[in-house]
Amino acid sequence: MYSIIVVPPPTTEDATTRTQFRLAPGERLPFGRSVSEGGLLIGHDGVSRRAGEIAAHGTFWTLSNLSAHQTYVVENPEGAGEHIKVAPGRLDAPVPFEFSRIVLPAAGDLLPLEVWAPRHDYLRAGDGTDGEPTAPAFSVDRTKRYFAVLAALCEPRLRGAPHAPLPTVEQVVERLRPLWPAASRTSVQWNIDYLAVKLRLKPGPETAEPGARLNGKKESLVSMALRFDLVREDDLVVLSAPPRRMPR
Repeated sequence: MYSIIVVPPPTTEDATTRTQFRLAPGERLPFGRSVSEGGLLIGHDGVSRRAGEIAAHGTFWTLSNLSAHQTYVVENPEGAGEHIKVAPGRLDAPVPFEFSRIVLPAAGDLLPLEVWAPRHDYLRAGDGTDGEPTAPAFSVDRTKRYFAVLAALCEPRLRGAPHAPLPTVEQVVERLRPLWPAASRTSVQWNIDYLAVKLRLKPGPETAEPGARLNGKKESLVSMALRFDLVREDDLVVLSAPPRRMPR
């Protein structure tokens, strides 16, 4: 039973039919400019002869960086900028993403090496548990206007541009107009301020010290929302829903 699939960088020879490597738990795949038979050969002068090694496990995989000086980046294409860095010489770094892209810097080029690990296991909620339920870490109501504002702020990065600039308040107003005809700069800014307090990025007005101000408020909100999956790509449906009453 295969647990991961490795898709090598495209080349002129196999741009349309890229060979896939399928690894079962316990199997390893070396890659580089000069590898033994069965390994993944990457014919680029900027790639080390023994660049690295991928190892498959039951529900995850590891990456070894065998280069002497180059850091590798493993991106989560579905994570709006989520990534990990694997330093030179690091062995068996675990990668938690279901879909991953290893970015290999190679003499001015960035070579994408895709790894798919579809066998992620998740705990099923148990029935009949005793005691009080655990309080949620972040209490957000997806039917409220503040959540639509948060989704609009996160939308550019959730649409596949992890480093996209955040929308201005005016752009958020325009984005929400079909859903919230009365949206204005003042009301959207109020919701942004409310989110900063609700998500504990700043104290409430009754405890805030005079003159206290949160710099980069929108950036902080979006960073937290994406880091903890408070807003996912599926949640962007709130931006295209038909107009309906959305209480504060």
